[in-house]
Amino acid sequence: MSILAVYSSPGASPKVARDFDNIRERLGRIGVLFERWDANQPLGGDADQAGILSAYQDSIDRLNQRFGFQSADVVGLRPDHPQKEQLRNKFLAEHVHSDFEVRFFVDGKGLFYIHQDEHVYLTLCTKGDLISVPPNITHWFDMGTAPCFQCIRLFTSADGWVADFTGSDIARHYPDFDEFVQAFAPATA
Repeated sequence: MSILAVYSSPGASPKVARDFDNIRERLGRIGVLFERWDANQPLGGDADQAGILSAYQDSIDRLNQRFGFQSADVVGLRPDHPQKEQLRNKFLAEHVHSDFEVRFFVDGKGLFYIHQDEHVYLTLCTKGDLISVPPNITHWFDMGTAPCFQCIRLFTSADGWVADFTGSDIARHYPDFDEFVQAFAPATA
C-alpha cells in the first residue's frame, strides 16, 4: 500500500494519506507525478529486463511522448546482495538531478523523500507505483536495511543517474525506511 507522510518540520506529527487519489493530488501540487501502472501482458517472476520493459511498454511510451525520455532500464536489489549497504548509502543524502528521477516499482517497495519549500514528503512506493520527481527538486531515497525491489528507470539523458549532493544533513532528521514502515505500514513489513 502506498503511503504519503508530509512533515512541516523534523519531529512534527505528519499529515498521512493512504488513498491513492489523495497521494497523487498532493504530490501533483509540488510537480511530482504519481501514477499506477498495470502490465500489458503476464509477467513471470523470472522475467528479464526486455520482458519487463515489454510488459509496460504502453505506459513507457506514453511518458516518453510527454517528457522525451531517451532510455529505460530495470534495476533491482534483494536482501542478500553483498553490497546492499553501500548501494543504500549512495542514495541517502539529499541531492538534485538535472534530469527527472523516474521510478516505476515492478515489485517491492522504497521510500522517496522530497524536500519542497518548508515540507518533506515521505512517499512509500510499492508494486505498481510510478513516481517522477522533476529536475532540480531536492530529494533522497531509502530502500531499507533489507532492500527488496525491482524498478524501471527512465532518463532523458544518456548519462543516467547523476546526482548533485546538497551537503545538507536533513535526511538524518526524518524516519528511515525501516522506521517509517514500522510506524506507518507495519502489516507490510
